[in-house]
Amino acid sequence: MSADCLFCRIARGELPAHKVHEDEHVLAFLDLHPIRPGHTLVIPKDHHVWFEDLPEALATSVTGCAQRLARAMKRLYRVERVAMFYTGIHVPHAHAHVVPMHHVHDVSSAAYLADGPEGYAVPPQLPGDEMSRIARELQDTLQ
Repeated sequence: MSADCLFCRIARGELPAHKVHEDEHVLAFLDLHPIRPGHTLVIPKDHHVWFEDLPEALATSVTGCAQRLARAMKRLYRVERVAMFYTGIHVPHAHAHVVPMHHVHDVSSAAYLADGPEGYAVPPQLPGDEMSRIARELQDTLQ
């Protein structure tokens, strides 16, 4: 854990949080600035800045917790979908957001909502040859 990391301090119990789940490896607590009620953050207790730095087993633990939360949110909020995404924008500690989606644009980027939440603008489609090149580059980089 990091001495000054906000989420490490929460994991150590030094700062308060509205905990939803805790086990040996992960902690889930309510986001202070929720997109919707129930918006929960799932963090590894060990300090990792980026989600791609998480050991695979730990990433699986985070995802498993997020899946259990999603099933609970569907029952509790009677929603069809629950979003799960990593951003890492405000706190440099890997964390997943789990958000019950009451509206199709609950987790959409403002860049796509120029005309308001009902006026979603579809981003332009890339040409097929560029899509093929990008796919190839990603495939080659994965190996």
